[in-house]
Amino acid sequence: MKRGTLLLPLALVVLLAAAVAVYDLTRRGTVAEGVEVGGVDVGGLNRDLARDKLARQLEPKLARRVEVRVGGRGFRLPAGRSKVRADAAGMADAALARSREGDPFSRTFRQLTGRPLGARLPARVSYDRSAVSRFASWVERRADRDARSARVRPRGEGIEVVSARRGVDVDARSVERSLARGLRGVRRRSVRAPAEFSRPKLSTAELRKRYPRYITVDRQNFRLRLYRGLKLKRTYTIAVGQVGFDTPAGVYRIQNKGVNPTWYVPEEEWAGDKAGKIIPPGPENPIKSRWMGIYDGAGIHGTDEVGSLGSRASHGCIRMAIPEVKQLYREIPVKTPVYIG
Repeated sequence: MKRGTLLLPLALVVLLAAAVAVYDLTRRGTVAEGVEVGGVDVGGLNRDLARDKLARQLEPKLARRVEVRVGGRGFRLPAGRSKVRADAAGMADAALARSREGDPFSRTFRQLTGRPLGARLPARVSYDRSAVSRFASWVERRADRDARSARVRPRGEGIEVVSARRGVDVDARSVERSLARGLRGVRRRSVRAPAEFSRPKLSTAELRKRYPRYITVDRQNFRLRLYRGLKLKRTYTIAVGQVGFDTPAGVYRIQNKGVNPTWYVPEEEWAGDKAGKIIPPGPENPIKSRWMGIYDGAGIHGTDEVGSLGSRASHGCIRMAIPEVKQLYREIPVKTPVYIG
């Protein structure tokens, strides 16, 4: 074989390599087609044009507040406090660097065939790291809390159910990392920080089961309220103790119940000549129809003196109209809580 025949293919290879190298050099300042940064297409642009486009389109989106959510609560970091800014120059440089990955032949082949690179790069931002760190520490202090069991907070005018809540344990460093992720977000400016949760000893649902019935007595407004599952079911007009014979305030339970009860008259001056006597059901017995004992001789009972309802009329007991006391009697078992306020 002649020597010239061997040199010709070699010369062609050298020429091709030189052409590829020259072409590749002409493209080194241009972002490859199919490159996006933060969702912005910068393919075919030089560094300056890419930087300007990224600044124009991403600055308004990135320079906004970011919210971090911890245990169901949201904490918002204003852009002015974080001093977040789009790093347009850094993003343009990253786009160019990604475009130059690989060898000259693969880059040239991609360019000449029009095949996009298909690179999606994250947005880059600059922000005040000290300010973000301080905010993360503040979030930790605000979000950390112990688990709280549900409880009943009774008042004369009704009961308040203090709902259970789970405990939250969050670390400031985790919050800071989540905020950094949120600050780089173009579309979504709300992020969740990881946290550990603890369960309360008594849930709200368990509390409602613990108190199937509950009674509150409002002495000032002469109202008795019946709750079922800690939800108000009925309100009754009542009479309470006269001045000097006040119905005792406090939290009690129904101690005993009776139908058409006998009255064991206390040895008190107000009882007059009936003091110490035992009065069976009948006209002389003021305890009508039903009895629900509460504390030290005081209780809830029916009365035929309906005109006394809505006033201070008794010697300490709680009076109700007979149809209503029968209704209440059917509803409540012994040991039902009674709050008198």
